[in-house]
Amino acid sequence: MNKFKIKTEFKPAGDQPEAIAHLFGNIENRVKHQTLWGVTGSGKTFTMANVIEKVQKPTLIIAHNKTLAAQLADEFRSYFPDNAVHYFVSYYDYYQPEAYIPHSDTYIEKDSSINEEIDRLRHAATHALLTRSDVIIVASVSCIYGLGSPEFYRQNNFYFKVGEKINRNDFLRNLDTLHYERNDIEIKRGTYRIKGDILEILPAYANNSIRIDFFGDTVDKIAETDWITGKKLSDLSDFEVFPATHFMTPPEAQENAIEAIKKDLEIQIAKFNAENKPLEAERIAQRTNFDIEMISETGSCSGIENYSRYFDGRSVGDSPTTLMDYFPKDFILFVDESHMTVPQIRGMFAGDLSRKEKLVDYGFRLPSAYDNRPLRYTEFYKKIDQVVFVSATPAPYEIDMSTTRNSVVRATSPVIPAKVFDFTQTMSDSRMAGILRNETSDQVRGDELNGLIRQFVRPTGLCDPTTEIKPTKGQIDDLMNEIEKRIANGQRTLVTTLTKKIAEELTDFLAERDIKVAYIHSDVPTLERLEILHKLRLGKFDVLVGINLLREGLDLPEVSLVAILDADKEGFLRSKTALIQTMGRAARHAEGHVILYADTITGSIKGAIDETNERRKIQVEYNKDHGIIPATIEKSVAPEIIETENELAAIDHDFQKLSTKEKRHVIQSMKDTMLEAAENLQFERAAELRDQIVIMESRIKKR
Repeated sequence: MNKFKIKTEFKPAGDQPEAIAHLFGNIENRVKHQTLWGVTGSGKTFTMANVIEKVQKPTLIIAHNKTLAAQLADEFRSYFPDNAVHYFVSYYDYYQPEAYIPHSDTYIEKDSSINEEIDRLRHAATHALLTRSDVIIVASVSCIYGLGSPEFYRQNNFYFKVGEKINRNDFLRNLDTLHYERNDIEIKRGTYRIKGDILEILPAYANNSIRIDFFGDTVDKIAETDWITGKKLSDLSDFEVFPATHFMTPPEAQENAIEAIKKDLEIQIAKFNAENKPLEAERIAQRTNFDIEMISETGSCSGIENYSRYFDGRSVGDSPTTLMDYFPKDFILFVDESHMTVPQIRGMFAGDLSRKEKLVDYGFRLPSAYDNRPLRYTEFYKKIDQVVFVSATPAPYEIDMSTTRNSVVRATSPVIPAKVFDFTQTMSDSRMAGILRNETSDQVRGDELNGLIRQFVRPTGLCDPTTEIKPTKGQIDDLMNEIEKRIANGQRTLVTTLTKKIAEELTDFLAERDIKVAYIHSDVPTLERLEILHKLRLGKFDVLVGINLLREGLDLPEVSLVAILDADKEGFLRSKTALIQTMGRAARHAEGHVILYADTITGSIKGAIDETNERRKIQVEYNKDHGIIPATIEKSVAPEIIETENELAAIDHDFQKLSTKEKRHVIQSMKDTMLEAAENLQFERAAELRDQIVIMESRIKKR
């Protein structure tokens, strides 16, 4: 059995050793809820990695957006290069859900575009969970949406080995049952091809293909091959093929499902007729009968997820199967940026229900559509064995669950509080301040703090940024001056605005004045956002303008200035929590500074500045006591993966200067680029990248 093993030159420092020991001790003592309250830049991810190494259990880490999840997955891969670290997010590049708007009688049909690479990563994640124990899955909140049953997914897999006798036609029927398609012209994920006695499969979860040589009805050889070049990578003695889809249904289950759909259709038609709704009755009859015919003939239909309850064998109202059901019962859950992620998990069900009600009421869907849904928060909570909330600004919910409402998990049945905490509950500023100072008075009892772990001291000795408030009049001219000061010192600036329009207009304004600037918001594609952030670190941009995407989880040590425009406009983006998170983006630089442009000192501004100053005081005192002089984080930036042969040679030259961790990051990026080139039929380009990867990998092995 593989064990989690961190491979890095870093050692726990600052508050990290105490936090790791406290978290691990509580997990060993079966404490259900904990909160890691760590300031930005204190190394919360490294602390989490050390806890995982000590606990040695499969781990799920949930983040509230794809960008943060991707960054976390990359970090954990660097810490655990020999273990299974996977990325699980929504596989839609574009998704328009089915909906009906009664007042305008507008029906909106479902429309979507699936990202094949992300779909492969999702399959790789579930495959790893079912085949090994050293697994870390970094997921977005899509992990609480319905996924095929792990029992069906596992029981339909297909195992074969060298020397086994098996009729080739039976072999192909097994692949067809697993939803693999034959394609002798172009092999791609989830397909197979046949050339004489050679069968080649590209599993739904793999980067490399599997070649099987038959000798009559005997499996003569099995090999892993590069599906682009055909080169053999290794010989295998056996192999297990998992389905090409998560939604596997045995034939008998499909027959039962169709009968159940027909019965519920009759009930719904009778209901509409009794309510004198002939249009709705006719509509649901036509749509559902068409779907039944499609399922009978092809095994699927448009919107088949709305019938998932019938195929899974669930009763009305039962919770759907999700990624969490692929984990063993005693897995560890980390909720990153919990102040954002927990409310997002809680809100998913209500939003989905509101849309489905109209579809059902007006005859577009059977009531079974209600059961194609995300988990309710209470259902999500029941699937948790032990959880660690992680945030620089934990909400009252996390603190309360980790202190006054904490419980010890029993091996047989986890303790669930009779009443789930009210998310709208607030915590008094005095109690929060007491916890911040780690007081153990009657107001903040020591026994309340058993699950609340502070991590305020950074290993680098860096302190929270200094802050100042400036008037909004003339804020753009003042901002220009501040930006130019940072550019002169080779530093970067982040600017946060309230709207996309302001972000774009400010970007144009700065660009016209020869400032290298870019903007980032929700309309910018996920992969492009990562590229923009990378270019900011490389110095191809000096300024990045954004909205709330600049708050959590961005590791940008070159940023010395954060400017917050219209800081006194109270609301979600200018709440105390949002301001603290935004201000924290300047905490990785020794000269970190925050300017809040405001004409009024709101409660949020005062609270954010007071808490930042309180933390800074703790950090300055620690540095003084330990003789630490803060220094900006020195973090190498991996070079860009670029196009020409000469530039590839330049990369190779720079490659030697990187650490092993950074070299692996470059290699993985090049592999992704190689696969994309191959999919676009740019085979010469793919071959060049492949040769470069081989050289780079050989140089790592020689060290």
